[in-house]
Amino acid sequence: MSLPLRNQQDQAFGAWRVLVVENDEVEAQLLALRLRRHGHEVESVATGDAALRRWDQADLVLLDLELPDLDGLEVCRGIRETSMLPVIAVTSRDSELDCVLALQVGADDYMVKPYGFRELMARIEAVMRRSGPRRVLPVTIAYGELRIDAGTREVFLAGQRIELTRKEFDLLRLLAANPGVVLERERLLEEVWGQTWSRRTLDTHVSSLRAKLGASDWVITVRGVGFRLGPAERGAARDGRSDDERDGDRDDDRRSA
Repeated sequence: MSLPLRNQQDQAFGAWRVLVVENDEVEAQLLALRLRRHGHEVESVATGDAALRRWDQADLVLLDLELPDLDGLEVCRGIRETSMLPVIAVTSRDSELDCVLALQVGADDYMVKPYGFRELMARIEAVMRRSGPRRVLPVTIAYGELRIDAGTREVFLAGQRIELTRKEFDLLRLLAANPGVVLERERLLEEVWGQTWSRRTLDTHVSSLRAKLGASDWVITVRGVGFRLGPAERGAARDGRSDDERDGDRDDDRRSA
């Protein structure tokens, strides 16, 4: 069963979307039942492959390390490559080495089976406090002729579908959810790429978005700060810089004339 979209009231009362990755069906069902009784939304998967396809719909992952297809450490590493989503390893592996390895690949906490449910809940609450609230973006964003559907991960411009990569979509959606706001480079990199990015990552994706949207002024560069989405009412394509930067260039031209 897929996780429903989380609303603002859920956030206020600490209701989280939890992905339980557990090979034992009975254990998974029992854990899901107890989490739901505490008001959380739960999805259960039994394989590492399924976990890697579903983790981005959750607020927290409870990860068994002993899975039938992939080692749980590989699953944790795969999540951590693109996200800082909280992950708690819940496993029967009780050696110090297993714990150290799990923490080194990015797990936020480590619990050994059998464990007490109250302790698990306390650890979940502690991990979620440290991670801070996750902002919930609108499901559908309409911005002039641009329409972004997070449910289907599709983008339409003037009714025509635009093919974007996963990161291009995430970047455009974040910019469109903050119309008129200049988003700093550091924030864009953190929210879209997590800790995995190179110096040119953002600039490359911005250039690609401009090309696919057909006009450079869809994404405006604010020198020394970051980027913002261009005006919803489209004019002639410009060079993707802020108005202040263009005014400065015109002043330079007048002085040199």
